[in-house]
Amino acid sequence: MGHPSLPPIVQALDIARQVHYGGETLSILRSVNLTVRAAETVAIVGSSGSGKSTLLGILAGLDHPTGGQVALFGKLLASLDEDERAKLRQRLVGFVFQSFQLLPALTALENVMLPLELAGLKSAKERATAMLVRVGLEKRLGHYPRHLSGGEQQRVALARAFVTEPKLLFADEPTGNLDFETGDHIIELLFALNREQDTTLILVTHDDILADRCERVYRLADGKLTETGRALA
Repeated sequence: MGHPSLPPIVQALDIARQVHYGGETLSILRSVNLTVRAAETVAIVGSSGSGKSTLLGILAGLDHPTGGQVALFGKLLASLDEDERAKLRQRLVGFVFQSFQLLPALTALENVMLPLELAGLKSAKERATAMLVRVGLEKRLGHYPRHLSGGEQQRVALARAFVTEPKLLFADEPTGNLDFETGDHIIELLFALNREQDTTLILVTHDDILADRCERVYRLADGKLTETGRALA
């Protein structure tokens, strides 16, 4: 659990995001504020199309707000160029997506090795192998994504996200493409890895039951972010 005396890992102030469509201006996010500290688990829930993924992209520096500012690990993202933002994410941030986003031409092992190699870290093969064993895929190291089930692909994605031991993990609908039973196993694994590494987690989902696994829950509706305490409350 995050400690209130610790400096924020993520701090969003008055975030706005507008898009122009068909001659009209649509407000996706309106004056969104959020502070997340080390080791907290935070869920952002909302219906499809509510702007959850847009907000996640802005918090991670993958997208730009129309107004407001975001600080990540104490650095204002607007003050960094694209290369500097990418290096910050590479060192400190992990991602898990609904669509897995594995590279089809790489094996499971190679997919997990990739972020280690890009960061110039040693023992990439050994570390990637150990992480795939941890997620129960020791017999799938040489398999390509097309030869893996959806649940296996997401386990590879989890291994890739956690192998660099990130300080912050963004998870965007991590069970959205999985059946209930498989999704439940993935969530158990996600939270187990999160506890083991003491990672800060920001989870975006439309699933209230999944959101209730987190310490704090926010709901995004009509562009506004409101803390609910618990999604099912």
